[in-house]
Amino acid sequence: MSALRSGALNAVTQRWSSIPRPAFSGRVLRYDGLILECAGFPTSPGTLCRVETEDGAGATGEIVGFADGRNLLFLDQPGARITIGSQVTRLEGGHRAKIGPAVLGRVLDAEGTPLDNLPPPLCADQVPLAGEERNPLARQAVTDPLDVGVRTINSTLTVGRGQRVGIIAGSGVGKSVLIEMMTRYTNADVVVVGLIGERAREVGDFVNHVMKGENASKTCVVAVPADRSPLLRLRAAQRATAIAEYFRAQGKQVMLIMDSLTRVAHARREVGLALGEQPTAKGYPPSALSMIPSLIERAGTGLPGEGTITAFYTILADGDDTTNDPVVDTARAILDGHFVLSRKQAQMGLYPAIDIPQSVSRVMKDIVGRDHARAGMELRRLIALYMENRDMMLMGAYTRGQDAELDRAVDLWPRIKAFLGQDMETRATLQDSTAALLELTGEQ
Repeated sequence: MSALRSGALNAVTQRWSSIPRPAFSGRVLRYDGLILECAGFPTSPGTLCRVETEDGAGATGEIVGFADGRNLLFLDQPGARITIGSQVTRLEGGHRAKIGPAVLGRVLDAEGTPLDNLPPPLCADQVPLAGEERNPLARQAVTDPLDVGVRTINSTLTVGRGQRVGIIAGSGVGKSVLIEMMTRYTNADVVVVGLIGERAREVGDFVNHVMKGENASKTCVVAVPADRSPLLRLRAAQRATAIAEYFRAQGKQVMLIMDSLTRVAHARREVGLALGEQPTAKGYPPSALSMIPSLIERAGTGLPGEGTITAFYTILADGDDTTNDPVVDTARAILDGHFVLSRKQAQMGLYPAIDIPQSVSRVMKDIVGRDHARAGMELRRLIALYMENRDMMLMGAYTRGQDAELDRAVDLWPRIKAFLGQDMETRATLQDSTAALLELTGEQ
């Protein structure tokens, strides 16, 4: 008898679950070309909605807040042909993303739609786009180095698995080439690249260079060019991070590259200002700067049994200002290290143009041997000594024999230049980079 009752209960449950959920909708009350207000219906920030348009194409938007009982939407297609009274319908799935192994080798947009003219990836799993909070005490420590294939980083600024690093640079000093080299040459299991707000041409060039050969099978690119809606740029950053979190939970060693964190902050600034937030430092509202730590903290080491996310965030320094820019300052305070790209070194033809004296890896001393750490500090000192006195030497004011340490830096400078320079088609393994550093500084 109990079995019959159980069967009847299951049948009723299945019948109820098969009934479609009611479609919540409202009507457009106000629209200024970007922000739309509609009659309120049950929803929450982050929910996606569909809006009818005059031309029948329709538009999508995201709930960003409420005012006087009305829902506020930020549209993905600014300037859509929307009229007063157009219907706004809530869509499902705005807070979660479908992710699975099938995303590897693919190029996707902010909604997970393929950009590579291939069928949509078949993904059975769903993860929250905004991530999940984790107990910081439950996370594993950073104990092992990650080989990124770049000699300067492997030797002098060694990166650990699970470290978060900023790449701070002005425009035109080799930032894109550096991340392309790391994407191609790293020994991470999975590489996730978020190209946020980049020029469409750069997106195409990057994909053509990276998504080929064996490297393509372990790489996923999420790309939203600069001409797209700021909400799409924000959603792309969240999707790229969510993909990295998914593979970390599978026990993979993941490398996440976000290019660029500054344009993600710009997107949040556009949304905040449109909603009436007051600008503070250099025009950034509080929500733009508070978003940076919440995004960065999602990367890093996982729980016991999980993998890690080693994250690199490129940060644009307006006018080469690497100290006073609000995004640079906020990110540097929360990151586990930063690499500063020097325009002076780029003008000298030293690529990648990483300014070692101004750069730091905060976990290096915990993941390398004593000789390696000492050699890295020695090279840092020699480079700083030479660069500080370079102008004096060019003017002829340098006299050999007055400073033995400066004399040594001058004598070693040709070898240091050869060590720092690396062709983008050449891979420098962690072992080879360490050996070259020890030989250069005489520590072996």
